[in-house]
Amino acid sequence: MTQPVTQREPLVTHIYTADPSAHVFEGKLYIYPSHDLDHEHTSNDNGDQYDMEDYHILSMDDANSPCQDHGEALHLRDIPWAKQQLWAPDAAYKNNTYYLFFPARDHDNIFRIGVATSSSPAGPFTPQPEYIPGSFSIDPAVLMDDDGSAFIYFGGLWGGQLEKWQTGTFDPNAEGPAADEPALGPRVAELSDDLLTFKDAPREISILDENGQPILAGDEERRYFEGPWVHKHNGLYYLSYSTGTTHNIVYAVSENPQGPFTYKGKILTPVIGWTTHHSIVQFQDKWYLFYHDSSLSGGADNKRCVKFTELTIHEDGTIETIDPYGK
Repeated sequence: MTQPVTQREPLVTHIYTADPSAHVFEGKLYIYPSHDLDHEHTSNDNGDQYDMEDYHILSMDDANSPCQDHGEALHLRDIPWAKQQLWAPDAAYKNNTYYLFFPARDHDNIFRIGVATSSSPAGPFTPQPEYIPGSFSIDPAVLMDDDGSAFIYFGGLWGGQLEKWQTGTFDPNAEGPAADEPALGPRVAELSDDLLTFKDAPREISILDENGQPILAGDEERRYFEGPWVHKHNGLYYLSYSTGTTHNIVYAVSENPQGPFTYKGKILTPVIGWTTHHSIVQFQDKWYLFYHDSSLSGGADNKRCVKFTELTIHEDGTIETIDPYGK
């Protein structure tokens, strides 16, 4: 029996990396992480300690090969609309073009989502002059569906400002729902054919419990916080995400890419550090979970490192829970 592939050590150690979005392009694994800087900042709920300025793209020939850093692919200085904080990105391929989706604060300190393009999966990427119209919050993740349609998922609470968009416009004083009210869900929008704009206004995704009732805001073990990712398996859509305060990666399943999704269980138990952020990719007939922790820095929340491990999806469609520090 083939032993599962695990990577308990950081993929790279010469820089701090986090929020890995993994894809198979040109027969290789490409990983699109954020790049934590070796800065000292006071931590707060706005995420000011996460002051990233650029992106480095990583690649691996296979799950057992060394990881290559392709260097700086995009820098804050090259994005006209962006002021600061290049947080978790994602990538997609269509129209013989590679697309890099990324969040940043605009010059009004509001998080928006931008897109940059390249002829190579390793970059460098050239940003569009403006952010995607109608975009907001953080953590973009793009699903390229089997029929050629593309959906972008996004949203994060607290530093990600999602709770401030409940009316459809930005309210700096808005707070999240009460504990006994339905939790806020991530947003989804179908992308245009050129992947540069939304086809329509973003919609909130509903995440339901086993009885078909909305997950409540006070259910911090299961409710959505940030870091959405959607992959497809056997015709079903799997939405996975971070619960934030309880530090789990969990998942929900739907027959529709826009939901509603039904909660199913945990994928990853808590890692070292406050944040947890992941992606799921199929490569050479196996599934892999990419994630991060703060082990490389000795626990500093804003100095993280990317890791990965093999993921088990059972015949009934359930995902086996992973202990990041288990055998």
